[in-house]
Amino acid sequence: MRLEHTLDEIHGAITHRWYLQLFTVTTRVLLAIGFIPPSIPKILHRPFTVLPDSNPVGHYFNALYQTGFYYEFIGWGQIIAALLLLFPRTAHLGALMFLPIILNIAVLTTSVGFKGTWVVTIFMSLAAIWLVAWDYDRLKPVLFQARKQESLRLPMQFVTVPLLFAFGGALVGGTFKLLGLGNFPNYLIITGALVGMGAVFGLIVAVHLRFMRVGPLVYSRSSDTLS
Repeated sequence: MRLEHTLDEIHGAITHRWYLQLFTVTTRVLLAIGFIPPSIPKILHRPFTVLPDSNPVGHYFNALYQTGFYYEFIGWGQIIAALLLLFPRTAHLGALMFLPIILNIAVLTTSVGFKGTWVVTIFMSLAAIWLVAWDYDRLKPVLFQARKQESLRLPMQFVTVPLLFAFGGALVGGTFKLLGLGNFPNYLIITGALVGMGAVFGLIVAVHLRFMRVGPLVYSRSSDTLS
């Protein structure tokens, strides 16, 4: 592919410059260090801020603190992303994990008016995008690699698959009526709706199945092995 070869050339030209290599390593370490301190209070389930509820930022973090283990989950996500960034072998995974987390924080701090912090988080987001782009060669199979085989064709799959899921919807509706689940006033209407939704769902599945490819990856023409 011309686009793939162009991106390969640009990526190679950038990553072979020593000063950009130094910049990238420095960025990885800075982002990792920036994520570790905020993760500790969350993992220990301690308040992240002492701002009152009258402040939008304080109101948000106080509500987040009350979510229980979700609050700790965010902390673990941050520290895992930070640790992955510190090791060259896992840095691309750390960048992929870091990016959505910091983008969410950047949008949050901007929307609630977290004074000064929104600027920092936007720059951190740009840095995370740089790190993902730096590991383009390790991630490019997501964009450019295809699989060799097509999925198996089912007999009349655009009819049989929707019918299968429509039948499943009828079974669910019948079970609801049999057990009296939901206390619906008219189970016939509910069953009809489930049958229709099952058919539509089955059609979407059939279309996806038709174009899904399986089997081993087709290797890029520019290399004999995956990057």
